[in-house]
Amino acid sequence: MLDGKVVVVTGASGGVGRAVVRMLGDKGAKVALIARGETGLATAATEVGAEGGVAKVFPADVADHEQVDAAADSIERELGPIDVWINVAFSSVFAPFTEVEPAEYERTTAVTYLGYVWGTRAALLRMRPRNRGVIVQCGSALAYRGIPLQSAYCGAKHAIKGFTESVRTELLHDRSDVKITMVQLPAVNTPQFDWVLSRLRRHPQPVPPIFQPEVAAQAIVYAAEHPERREYWVGGSTAATIIGERLVPGLIDRYLGKTGVTSQQTKEKPPTGVANLWQPADENRDYGAHGGFDDRAKDRSVQVWLSQHRGLIAAGAGGAAAAALAVLATRR
Repeated sequence: MLDGKVVVVTGASGGVGRAVVRMLGDKGAKVALIARGETGLATAATEVGAEGGVAKVFPADVADHEQVDAAADSIERELGPIDVWINVAFSSVFAPFTEVEPAEYERTTAVTYLGYVWGTRAALLRMRPRNRGVIVQCGSALAYRGIPLQSAYCGAKHAIKGFTESVRTELLHDRSDVKITMVQLPAVNTPQFDWVLSRLRRHPQPVPPIFQPEVAAQAIVYAAEHPERREYWVGGSTAATIIGERLVPGLIDRYLGKTGVTSQQTKEKPPTGVANLWQPADENRDYGAHGGFDDRAKDRSVQVWLSQHRGLIAAGAGGAAAAALAVLATRR
């Protein structure tokens, strides 16, 4: 379904974005890669080509709306009309709220929230006159549940959810055929934890369950092909959190207040001292898609499987589906 389509991916040089562009290459898409780190972008473009797709690099800082709009112009001029726009780029600071400097908070918000706003705006300005196109927002379970040490990131992800819902209702009001959907991700094993600005005494780590970036990419690409659903989830933490909050209000707050700080740090490795908040970490070094937690990351997700096999389950294949889910739940 994406063969020959022009697909834009922000944050394409590393992590989830890197896994997404490789998968798009395998599907034969024309992939426009947006990020700041030119070494990471160049290697990612090579991988897209190796998978069978076409890739072009468009370096830009997504926090700057003029750069994003100029990149969109260049993409349409060089690759053709944009069919799909996937927002993945983000930045963050690992620290207690009062230890984050105002400028750092502004920068995180500009990249992680406004980057999605500017990407969505650039896409809609070009898609709406044609009355077609798909926008995929790479969200997070933290769009539903804030956790300690990540106030800037959690605030941005909550904002993206509200912003996307508002835009979706406007498109519905206009009876537009442009679709917008979100994919809410769990903890993912990406270089985020190697290059995030951190003021923690120990190396930051994702909160289990941890998934490989290819699992997230699979869900994101599927959402691009099937944008009729308003939201997709990867991993079960989001659903569990929502149910828990409704059944016992404040329980999750108390639990995270007790465990959330230590669970996001590891003694297994020292802090890297690298920070990509102001400058790209992959300008002169390629970090790839994976972080340093391969030994603990799952390469399958029950929620992704369910999203892709809803027809099978609805048709009454309950026994087969249950068996398949049991296998998936126990495999890494």
